[in-house]
Amino acid sequence: MSEPAVTPYWHDVIGPPRRSLAVSRPLVERLVRATWKVRVHDDHHVPPTGPVILASNHVGILDGPVLCAVARRPVHAIVKKEMFRGAVGRALRGMGQIPVDRRATDPAAVKAALAVLHRGDALAIYPEGARGAGDFTVIKSGVAYLALCTGAPVVPVVCLGTRLSGSSISSVPPARSPVDLVFGPPVTLPRTDWPRRQGVVREQAQWLQKWLVGHLRYACELTGRDLPGPVADPEPEPGPVVTP
Repeated sequence: MSEPAVTPYWHDVIGPPRRSLAVSRPLVERLVRATWKVRVHDDHHVPPTGPVILASNHVGILDGPVLCAVARRPVHAIVKKEMFRGAVGRALRGMGQIPVDRRATDPAAVKAALAVLHRGDALAIYPEGARGAGDFTVIKSGVAYLALCTGAPVVPVVCLGTRLSGSSISSVPPARSPVDLVFGPPVTLPRTDWPRRQGVVREQAQWLQKWLVGHLRYACELTGRDLPGPVADPEPEPGPVVTP
């Protein structure tokens, strides 16, 4: 999600539904844990209450379902709008997930994300903006923008094992494969009132990018695992990104 050019007026936005997410989450968790050997590390870093941004790497299609299933709290995730089609799209909307247009500024997605954080819920965002190597080499500035707007702590998340080396971004690992999710200590950016200058947002995003890479190194050392590497079918570039 890109940084909007102007601050969106979001205080009158209810935000995505919460009840069906809370009801469906136990079923999704049972299904995920019955299919793969999910190992969760250091999830005590997720605050038990209050707004929080879970910033995860993105290597495959399984990242979102696993994170939303095993996180300590119900999670509203920002998901590319292409997923909101047919029965899958209806299910995602019903479970309170947020569609986003990754190739343009999307005020509706920004408003929904801000509403989630304003009411004290958990929001998942994939700063890389697309599935790929999952190494945080480049990120979009949306995570920094949301953190600056709200003062919500950002908890880093690394997914390992959600895609096999050399496989498609739409593939999932075989049943009973080990999948690791590693959470890191939260960091809080200084809450900044409007106007938030693009240079400030970009600077904070660059800092977050280096911090996320550091957590990635820790996660790989902790689990003894590596990222699956580049994909043969990468998603198109999602828009403006931030590099070191």
